[in-house]
Amino acid sequence: MSSELVTLPHSEIPKAWYNVLADLPTPLPPPLHPGTGKPLGPDDLAPIFPKALIEQEMSSEKWIEIPDEVREQYKIWRPTPLVRAVRLEKALKTNCRIYFKNESISPAGSHKLNTALAQAYYNKKEGVKRITTETGAGQWGSSMAFACQLLGLECIIYMVKSSYHQKPYRRSLMHIWGGEVFASPSNRTNAGRAALAADPNTPGSLGLAISEAVEDAVTHPNTKYTLGSVLNHVILHQSVIGLETKKQLEIAGETPDTLIGCVGGGSNFGGFALPFLPEKLKRKDGLRIIAVEPSACPSLTKGVYAYDFGDTAKLTPLLKMFTLGHTFVPEGIHAGGLRYHGTSPIVAHLADLKLIESVAITQNTVFAGALQFARTEGFVPAPETSHAIAAAIAEAKKNDGKCIVMCYSGHGHFDMSAYDAHLSGNLEDYEHPEAKIAEALHHLPKV
Repeated sequence: MSSELVTLPHSEIPKAWYNVLADLPTPLPPPLHPGTGKPLGPDDLAPIFPKALIEQEMSSEKWIEIPDEVREQYKIWRPTPLVRAVRLEKALKTNCRIYFKNESISPAGSHKLNTALAQAYYNKKEGVKRITTETGAGQWGSSMAFACQLLGLECIIYMVKSSYHQKPYRRSLMHIWGGEVFASPSNRTNAGRAALAADPNTPGSLGLAISEAVEDAVTHPNTKYTLGSVLNHVILHQSVIGLETKKQLEIAGETPDTLIGCVGGGSNFGGFALPFLPEKLKRKDGLRIIAVEPSACPSLTKGVYAYDFGDTAKLTPLLKMFTLGHTFVPEGIHAGGLRYHGTSPIVAHLADLKLIESVAITQNTVFAGALQFARTEGFVPAPETSHAIAAAIAEAKKNDGKCIVMCYSGHGHFDMSAYDAHLSGNLEDYEHPEAKIAEALHHLPKV
């Protein structure tokens, strides 16, 4: 390969999103109505999502056309580069080839804008005036704030309390783009007030922030809710990552052996890796797809595959996923975007079919990998992204000559306190106790 960087022109931005549901070996278990326990219909989702997104959520069409207006906005930063990490390879003394798909160059600094723009577009088209959402580390909240700013929508964001205080500048970014941000749990909703009454010092969770955002949406006119991960239509929109990566690897003359992404809900991982699923199902040489999560929130590695609520207050449909239980509240680790009790039903289904692997990593191992990457490649990764980097480094140390490709889902420019804590030796490794996981799983709905 003659260059470390593989770029594409604007004309190569995908014209259609890839829907992995069309290629699943067995059907995805349907979402269930929380009251009746029966499969969910389009009308059940109408109070919180616009019609177009509901149709995408339930579609089995393999290709769904990207509106010209959305592709035009994608041109702000897409296509994103695929980079060979030759300096990291040299430092590791590996004969493996390591590539990273750099999603951090979006205005909001992560992959999240791929679906934020699409969701804002469809809401605007159907006459919605006001959007509510949740955010963990702030990558999704800032992306949604930017998308709403572009399209003239009001944006209300419930940010998990631990991240709200850890990452004040991510919050500032949301304010710059016109977003209104509240620490969750808040006193603005019944779900928030109940959580504060039970534990005034709770660090909050993504499940609880989702509850607040959904409650806000259904109790205000001209308002819809948006979700930055987990759901089918979110992974659909994120497929632009993997579709571009496939073209870039072809240009580089590479066939990937290992694909790696971090997983909280599963949006960057799914968007990056799942467009390669047809190849995995055909190839005999074993394309590996590895999902990486924090040991403090080990949904795939220690959770159970079961129907559960997507939020703490039990307002959402029941989704079959790997879950630690909707009452699960993880420690306030710095990878705030990975502090979610469950996983995307699509990712969970593929994990159950043993088509993807999963691994959990502790904080200090993650940040050690992040430092090695930053000191060789120059880019400072987000704590979430650093999980994929640490796993890629571990794979490269096997020296088996493989082509390793990872999703560099976001930068860490607003995560300096986390890096300071690691460098000063004050970052605690945390593995969630089995007893607490068992307690949370005790509250799973009986389905």
